[in-house]
This record gives sequence, C-alpha cells and structure tokens, in this order.
Amino acid sequence: MSHLLYADGLGDAIIGIATRADGLCVVCYSVEKVLEILMKESCMTLEEAREFYEFNIVGAWMGAETPVFVE
Repeated sequence: MSHLLYADGLGDAIIGIATRADGLCVVCYSVEKVLEILMKESCMTLEEAREFYEFNIVGAWMGAETPVFVE
C-alpha cells in the first residue's frame, strides 16, 4: 500500500481506502461528513462550509496521493 495522506481534522469523515488503476491507494472521504465537521467545528453555515471545502480541501492538490472525496 502507498503512503497515505490524510486531511487534518477530518478523520471522522473517512469512509475507506480507494485503489486506483495503477495500484495507488488513497484515503476516501465523505463530502457530507466533511461539511458536517466544518459546520460543527468552525461554526460555519452550510454555504460557508461548502465554499471552504471546495477552495481549501478539494482544491489542495498534494500529488498523486491526494485523498478523494465522494458525494
């Protein structure tokens, strides 16, 4: 298994490990759970959490081992 990268503070949103065609494994997160965590931990509205998620989490490319997010 490859070196896994995790999103800080989002451990409760992990739903599994995804394996890509090339055999690379990446952490898989639930978008719904990520948004719930952001709203609870940072007192964000759903709209604020969605904007933060899209810009700072999904928009953060960390190489081939970047986690994936499932809607």
